[in-house]
Order: sequence, then structure tokens, then C-alpha cells
Amino acid sequence: MKHTFTIARSSRDFVPIVLAELEHEGIIGYGEASPNVRYHEDSDSVINFFKKLDLTKFSDPFDYTALFDYVDKMTNGDASAKAAVDICVYDWLGKKMNVPLYKLWGLDKNKTPYTSFTIGIAEPDVVKKKVEEAEEYKILKVKVGTDSDKVMIDSIRKATKKPIRVDANEGWKSKEVALERIKWLQDEGVEFIEQPMPASQIDDIKWLRDKIDFPIIADEALTKLDDIPILATAYDGINIKLQKCNGIHVALKMITLARSLNMKIMMGCMIESNVGISAAAHLSPMIDYADLDGNVLINNDPFDGTRIIDGKLILSDKPGLGVTPV
Repeated sequence: MKHTFTIARSSRDFVPIVLAELEHEGIIGYGEASPNVRYHEDSDSVINFFKKLDLTKFSDPFDYTALFDYVDKMTNGDASAKAAVDICVYDWLGKKMNVPLYKLWGLDKNKTPYTSFTIGIAEPDVVKKKVEEAEEYKILKVKVGTDSDKVMIDSIRKATKKPIRVDANEGWKSKEVALERIKWLQDEGVEFIEQPMPASQIDDIKWLRDKIDFPIIADEALTKLDDIPILATAYDGINIKLQKCNGIHVALKMITLARSLNMKIMMGCMIESNVGISAAAHLSPMIDYADLDGNVLINNDPFDGTRIIDGKLILSDKPGLGVTPV
């Protein structure tokens, strides 16, 4: 990490990821797992999942529906490991057909959104430095959910008047505290709040939404497709992360279902390399909000691919993910 990365429940100076390769007919597809302890995963669990994996029963990656079904049913959980396999397959398919992924889905690369730049919880002088580093970004995403919330927002507002989005990462445990904080945030130029309270407290989220006219986005509360109809009764939108939903094939279904329920759609990320970020970025012309900055928060990204220019996601026109090792 370029800076210690602090959210409501943890701090990190580095993040272990697992990169994967799938080779068939001399073509290599790249994939990535960025496991998260919030979902009971780590790099060892990813590697153990790979050891159980037997793709020799599939002679053709174009049989991907059956392949993904097999991978999904192997275990309960292990979403990031399953996402790595999924991303490998999609990268391979794009390379085999010699098209970037966005063309595979008939998307317009010019319709990628601006991504937010994430500012973790920190002391005011560090926050000021992070805001300066984010000069080219049009939107900031600010981590809250602790007793330092007002200090964080005040530090941001002393440095910039840019639109901000906030993410509490389940940090506010009571609906009364959440209501008080959100009412205050509404006066600070905040666009929406992500996961204000623990995922299990959906009744409290319903209570909260009845009290405010302010978008609430589900993050930790969303892990699988079946969650969405329930979440639609309490949240205004969802944050889809490939690393917690098994990959692109499920994310596509999530987008379709959420749209049918008139929900806003955000595409987010863990701390990832350009492999995982590019996989999500190719879907981004389909969504409302992007938070795909995971690879710009690190100082050792091993891949080049999707770029960010003046805060906007710029997709590669190379086949598949469009990523290359550096």
C-alpha cells in the first residue's frame, strides 16, 4: 500500500493477492484473487481451492456455463478463488476471439464512468496529502464508521469541495447513530452512503431509509444473486465486487436483476492489481457508479491494462482483459 489503509474494522500496510493463469491451445488467460478476511478467506484458502480444482474434464473453455457451474458448486464460499478462475476464462475467451471484453458484451468503451478515489481513515495531515494525490479525480470516496468521522470529513472539506461518497463498512452499530451521522453528511456534499450498519441489520436499514431522503448502497450485505430481491426492500443500490460474487458471470446476472428492481448499480473492488480492476472495468459502461481504484492505491502493480485519465476509466483495446505483465 502507498499508505496504511484503514477502514472501520481494520488497518493494512500490504494485501496478499493470488494471481492465476489458465493455458489452453497456447493462449494464457490471467485471473486474480484478492481474498478478504471479512469473508473468511486468505491466500492459503485460495491456493487450497486451486489444488482441488480439476479443469481437465472441460476440453473447451467455450463450455464456460458448465465450467462455472462446476466451480461455483465446489465449495460454499471461496468467492475470490472462484472469481480468479472466472476472470482467467473470460480473458482467454477474449484473446481467442481477438476482442476486448467490452466488445464481447456489445458495450461502448466511451461510456465508462469516472471512478472515485478512496481515502482511508487517517490523521488530518495524511488525509490532506491523500487529497493532493487525488487531484486528477473528480470524486472522492471517504472511509468513515468510527469516532473520527467528523474529523475525517472536516479534513476533506478543508482541502477540497469535490463531491464525496462515504463508506462506513458496517461501522455504525446503532440506527440512531447512523441517522445522526447521515443527516450531518447530507450537508457536506455527500452523494450517498455505503453499508452504514452491519449487513445483518437489514430491519435497521429499512428504518433508516424511511427517515431520510439519501441513497443507501449495500456492500457487505451483497455476496450472491439471491440477496438482491431482499436488499431491494431496504437499499437504493448495490455495490458489486467480482471478488465477493464469484466473478463476471454472476456480476452480469446481478446487473440485470438489480436494473429490473430499479436499483442503482456500483462496481467496486478490493485492493487488487490491474487484472482484477480491468475485469470489473470492462463491465463499467453498464453501471451508475465506479469505485475501481484498488490498483492505484498500491506501489507494485505487476500488470498494465486499464488506465485512469482525469479520473475516467480508460479501457484497453487489446484482446480479453487487455492486461500485460510489466
